Amino acid sequence: MKLCFNEATTLENSNLSKDLEYCNKHGYDYIEIRTMDKLPEYLQSQTIEELAHYFNTHHIKPLALNALVFFNNRTEEEYQTILTEFKDMLEVGQKIGVKYIVAVPLVTEQKILQDDIKTSSVNVLRELSDLAVPYGIKIAVEFVGHPQCTVNTFGQAYDIVQTVERENVGLVLDCFHFHAMGSRLEDLEKADGSKIFILHIDDTEDFPIGFLTDEDRLWPGQGVIDLDSILSTLKEIGFSDVVSVELFRPEYYQLDAEKAIVIAKETTVEVVSKYFELESVSVG
Repeated sequence: MKLCFNEATTLENSNLSKDLEYCNKHGYDYIEIRTMDKLPEYLQSQTIEELAHYFNTHHIKPLALNALVFFNNRTEEEYQTILTEFKDMLEVGQKIGVKYIVAVPLVTEQKILQDDIKTSSVNVLRELSDLAVPYGIKIAVEFVGHPQCTVNTFGQAYDIVQTVERENVGLVLDCFHFHAMGSRLEDLEKADGSKIFILHIDDTEDFPIGFLTDEDRLWPGQGVIDLDSILSTLKEIGFSDVVSVELFRPEYYQLDAEKAIVIAKETTVEVVSKYFELESVSVG
């Protein structure tokens, strides 16, 4: 398994250039690039060509652009904006060599019927799939473990991806989101491991299901998520690709960015190495 760093973990105390420098220095294989903030900031002073050159001349590689947000159940005008954004992401992704674009379902206070959520999600993902094929980039759908997210459990997300039935459409399994809305381990046990494209590793404080928010995340192994069961099940169903550490902890943003990147690696390796061999990573 390869080790990846999600830039949310240093959202407020670093930038893309520093994240790349520190992650490459400390043995990460991949990085997930935030397209909402860190990539636009980088492009204020540097170019996509310079970013591509960095990846071509260093060990670390770009795993994903994160993220295309709120892709389903939109108005026609909103949907056209989503399509334009996605096309732009495909162009950028091809230039720097990303494998995935992460797609996040709609978060809304509006009540939407389950059938309407599924129909919209499937139709949109099929269109995005067609657009992505010529670029060789896959779409990784990330369900969000919050009551107001239209797709908020693993079982619901997996059903949508299975219905889409496209080779280039799969899932992000974020351990926090899996725990936060009570996703069932039985659903994961029945899944095809090849349809899980990215594993997000994290942990959380012990707040009730349905009340957890991103700031409650903790370093892997320091909270209440049953990571052992998730990781052992992933191994059983054949997943062994990439683990990406992703946190949004306000206290961690007060740390020096390099220190945070080192701690993220150490805690991830300690937890994950019980079940998977991290190919080119050693602690320390």
